[in-house]
Amino acid sequence: MAKAKAVNFETALTELEKLVQSMESGDLSLENSLKAFENGMQLSRDCQQALADAEQKVQLLMEKDGEIHSKTLVAED
Repeated sequence: MAKAKAVNFETALTELEKLVQSMESGDLSLENSLKAFENGMQLSRDCQQALADAEQKVQLLMEKDGEIHSKTLVAED
């Protein structure tokens, strides 16, 4: 399986906000609304994963005897 590319949290969140505004306007057709919803769900998952990765990194930085140590995280498939 191909490795997913890293997602820029801020960019994904901005895109998600634009999608929500577009959907809330009521100007999209049903088909376009469904596509926007599908895209929004993927962006939401990407944001959640980026936050989970950041939380994991912070946890790793804080864990070792009260000293800050950094470890490189490897994304799992």
